[in-house]
Amino acid sequence: MKSSIRIGAAQGFWGDRVDAPLDLARHGRCDYLMLDYLAEVTMSILQRQKLKDPSLGYAKDFPGVAAGLAPYLEKGLKVLTNAGGVNPEACAEAVAAALKRAGMAHVKVGVVTGDDILAHLDPLLASGESLKNMESGEPLTGVLDRVVSANVYFGAAPLVEALAQGAQVVVAGRVTDTALTLAPMVHEFGWSMEDYGLIAAGTVAGHIMECGAQASGGNFAAAWEEVPDMARIGYPVAEAYPDGTFVITKPEDLGGLVSLATVKEQILYELGDPRRYISPDCVIDFTTIRLDADGPNRVKVSGVVGGPPTETYKVSVAYRDGWKASGTLTYTWPDALKKARKAAEILEARFAHLGLQFEEVLFEHLGVNACHGPLAKVADESAVNEVVFRVAVRGQDKKSVDAFGYEIAPLILDGPPSVTGFAGGRPKASEIIAYWPALLGKKSVAPAVRIVEA
Repeated sequence: MKSSIRIGAAQGFWGDRVDAPLDLARHGRCDYLMLDYLAEVTMSILQRQKLKDPSLGYAKDFPGVAAGLAPYLEKGLKVLTNAGGVNPEACAEAVAAALKRAGMAHVKVGVVTGDDILAHLDPLLASGESLKNMESGEPLTGVLDRVVSANVYFGAAPLVEALAQGAQVVVAGRVTDTALTLAPMVHEFGWSMEDYGLIAAGTVAGHIMECGAQASGGNFAAAWEEVPDMARIGYPVAEAYPDGTFVITKPEDLGGLVSLATVKEQILYELGDPRRYISPDCVIDFTTIRLDADGPNRVKVSGVVGGPPTETYKVSVAYRDGWKASGTLTYTWPDALKKARKAAEILEARFAHLGLQFEEVLFEHLGVNACHGPLAKVADESAVNEVVFRVAVRGQDKKSVDAFGYEIAPLILDGPPSVTGFAGGRPKASEIIAYWPALLGKKSVAPAVRIVEA
């Protein structure tokens, strides 16, 4: 057993900095890197890609990232990621091919599958699983004919199994973000998945790490101006120990900030009930977490108390829910805001005249009320020198949404004066893939692990 391991959080979402993994490999002295690519909206995007091309559905940049890490993999670095999205098998094969091209034909790539239950929805519902919406309570049967994907949030166990089989790169689909950090601790320290205090500690470490640089000074609300060198921000590293304690830190020679405040902010992220934080691996009482300063850019975390997990997995379901389109016009001084409001009146009249059917129409004035809506106050509307007027529509009738695209551009000549910009061309209807959270009994599904040779 190692006396400690260092796990670097090298990606907080799909679209995060592409050089962060290399930065951590070069400067972080890491034994493991975890790369979190997924969010509910990301799953929807990936599913839309897979519907167009069955070979896609994963984070396409990850195979290149893995190949770039080849020199560090050669030295023993291991990588865990959920970049597999809705097609982990294809992602793992692409990673193996990229590593082979990089001269590393001996690397084992583990792939975790079994989270995709789309083909099993009918028998699951027939067996008594309702998969009702966790927010509305509606049964899945109401949208079943429009479902395009359904994925279970697995925990750390299949990732641990892949590491035990010798995988140096582990690719998964919809495992929990926290599992990517917990799994290396379980593997290296020989923890039992039933030692809930240790599992809870590793899960808290994963919760702090899952958003990348958000724990090391990025998106830091308390004192963002005090964060040094944000252009080269150092992503967080968990220095973990067999007793379940760990230290959150960052590479010393990169920017960013790790402090009690940055760690506390991240702990509060998507928390819900602090006494009952639920993961597939355990249930945690976040009020037991103890934080202590442990030197510059070092915060020690200890005291975490956890209990047995629930008997259900969370399921992320995506389904077709109509069409949307949006467009923008920019109005300038004088009376920019008044002009934008008049443009909204004209569009509403046009929609009524043409009989267009929308479930929602959204008018936004960027720089005035786009963030805060009716709560925004403008002391002197005449002092608003320019406004980006954004219009978005949503509905089940694709013809109406398409027709909207023909109505915004004419305002350049048919509406108020001083339009200085029409961004993006004529708006086109795009399909909405909506999110449906549900629960599924753990006995109804099981993960599988396979090794792909590079």
